[in-house]
Order: sequence, then structure tokens, then C-alpha cells
Amino acid sequence: MKVILLENVRKIGSIGEIIDVKRGFARNFLIANKKALFASKDNIKAVEKIKQDLNKKDNDKKKEAKLIHEKIKNKQYEIKKLSTENKELYGSVKPTEISKILEEVDQVKINPSLIQPSKEIKSIGSFEVEINLHPEVQTQIVINTIAQEDTK
Repeated sequence: MKVILLENVRKIGSIGEIIDVKRGFARNFLIANKKALFASKDNIKAVEKIKQDLNKKDNDKKKEAKLIHEKIKNKQYEIKKLSTENKELYGSVKPTEISKILEEVDQVKINPSLIQPSKEIKSIGSFEVEINLHPEVQTQIVINTIAQEDTK
């Protein structure tokens, strides 16, 4: 299915590009998230007209992503979790928890879907987490999980 991209999509293409993707990917992801339009003649003409606006919006998003990148790059964050005697956590640390920590500590709002731990955080220790702020801006942080003392 041919679609026109309305924003830069990592590993897919850039604004205004007409690409051929699988129908399900187009319908369920690109079009549903307003990242693309079906490539009809009318839509192609419309995208050509608004291409500069889209580029400006993308550059604004990129600037914002770079500011966040500078604020949080290579920082370490602690998360206290209940754990067993052999240092395994009861449950794992999810991207939503990481997002909440970033907001509390640095007042940075990051969508949990942009947060990608290198591996599942299920034990006590240090874990690298990659954050895709923009198709051209990625950053890394370190999450340290520490044992939360039982208060009985």
C-alpha cells in the first residue's frame, strides 16, 4: 500500500516521501497515529502544499528532543523496589515507571513507548535504557534498582 509520510519515521522515511508498506502497518500504525496519509492524487497535492509546515514542526520537535537529550543524557536514576533474598524483584521495572521517575526528578515528560530498556529489569543492579526522543535524537540513561526495606 502506498502512503505519504507526514513526519520523519525512523528507519522508514522522511516527510513527504511516498513509500510502499504493508497494508496492516499503514492502516494500524502510520495512518492511525497520523504519521502518514493514503497516497491518492489529492493527498499528494495537499502534502506538497503543507510540506514546509511539516518540516518546521519536525524541526521544532527535534530542537525539543535535543534539549531533553542534553538534560538527561548519561544520567543515573534510582528506583526502589521490593526484592527477594537472591536480589530478584517482585515484578519488573516498566517504561511507565521510568517515565514517572524522569518527570519527578528532571520535570521531563517522555512517552513510555519511547523508552526501551536494553533488557528486562527484573533484578537489583544497573541497567542501560535507550530513549528515542526523535527519529534523529536518541539518548541513554542508567536505571539503578535498589532494594526497598520492608517496614513491618
